[in-house]
Amino acid sequence: MSRAVLATAALGLMLSVSAPALSAPPSDARPASEILRMVEQRPDFSHLREFDWDDDGHWEVEYVTRDGGRVELRLDPRTGQPRSR
Repeated sequence: MSRAVLATAALGLMLSVSAPALSAPPSDARPASEILRMVEQRPDFSHLREFDWDDDGHWEVEYVTRDGGRVELRLDPRTGQPRSR
């Protein structure tokens, strides 16, 4: 086997092993349902547009306010508090 094939195979194996660790909230995170409940209790909340886990380590939330505006938040998975951009 050539070195390029071995290097490609090794890289693929490393990526497949490390990717799942990034694709989920940490084990000590609050449940997603609790984070979402915190967002729904915000005084200006009307309805949810988006709720996704970001591999950078936070929840990304977008919701519509009662007056029709849009709010985008990055939330800490452990506290549910907004993170700075």
